[in-house]
Amino acid sequence: MKFESTYEDWVEGRLTQSEAAAILGQCERTFRRNIDRFKSDGLSGLMDLRISKVSMKKAGKKEIDYAVNLYKNTFKGWNVAHFHSVYKTEFKGERSYSWLKTVLQDAGVVRASKKVGKHRIKRERAPLPGMMLHQDASTHRWVPESVWDLVVTMDDATSVHTSMFFCDQEGTQSSFHGLGQTISRYGLFASFYTDRGSHYFTTPEAGGKVDKVNLTEVGRALKQLGITHIAAYSPQARGRSERAFQTHQGRLPQELARAGITTMEQANRYLDQIYMVAYNKEFGVASTLEGSAYVNFIHGTLCDILCEQYDRKVDNSNCVSFEGMKLQIPADEMRYHYVRAEVQVHKYVDQTLSIFHGPRKLATYDRYGVNIKNQENLKMAA
Repeated sequence: MKFESTYEDWVEGRLTQSEAAAILGQCERTFRRNIDRFKSDGLSGLMDLRISKVSMKKAGKKEIDYAVNLYKNTFKGWNVAHFHSVYKTEFKGERSYSWLKTVLQDAGVVRASKKVGKHRIKRERAPLPGMMLHQDASTHRWVPESVWDLVVTMDDATSVHTSMFFCDQEGTQSSFHGLGQTISRYGLFASFYTDRGSHYFTTPEAGGKVDKVNLTEVGRALKQLGITHIAAYSPQARGRSERAFQTHQGRLPQELARAGITTMEQANRYLDQIYMVAYNKEFGVASTLEGSAYVNFIHGTLCDILCEQYDRKVDNSNCVSFEGMKLQIPADEMRYHYVRAEVQVHKYVDQTLSIFHGPRKLATYDRYGVNIKNQENLKMAA
């Protein structure tokens, strides 16, 4: 109807072709074509013929039913993005995420979620892998009847997870474990970005600046390795980690349930061998620059840096008191005794212990304070 009235104004000379085309939102060439169609076929000649044709790519009822039944019977409760990645990789689905979401919502098996507001402050990624790594943890019911912490170490430049594992509660030992796995697999990196948890930083005033002089065990280890430790002062500053945890909370419980996993040992094996590989492949991005900022670790023993270290003094019986245990220092050929000597006790991630006098390791003990070498000798004698 709008074309008809505009056409009449043009015929009667009240509008030029360019003015008529502008009113209709067309170019002059399209307007002239529509004049020819209108003269030959009337208003019906202006209809877009594509509207009446069925697309060659339109999915048939069989394909739609297959996708809906697959979700209902096997993947009910999964978010659509997670289901779509499995639908493509395991079931060779060729449809897009938007198509799959629309089909599932139309079938009533998935509810449309509310639109989430966008975070407007953008922090550029590091240009090279190994320039900055994040570490954070998420507490969640990952398997029925169990609440664990998922500790993730992630490269800022690529979002690649360099380490991820479950533990009962994050702390100094979990941080050391994530750092150890990352350095062993990739090498030393430049900076480490974390929240201000008490195992990362000492904070004299609640909500205030961190103390960069009085270091925690993690801070001491990072300084010893030459890694800069950066504190985050807001949840938004850790947005990249927070978004990754949202993805994990929407995927991991379903995948663990599908694999029949209920114990932490099984879950950590699944994370390391299957889930982290697939996640990095799907969500990892290319860095801005080619190359890497990681460097090989070649100085000393990594486990004797990534551990808790405590200064102690040897008593008159050549023993060291530590956490309610008496660690007996064995005799050696270097000196007759270590009475009153200043030593250092190392507590490792696996809870074993060692005593050092300067750079020399004097003995290693299990978590109960029993000398491991003596244990081995007793087993050989038996």
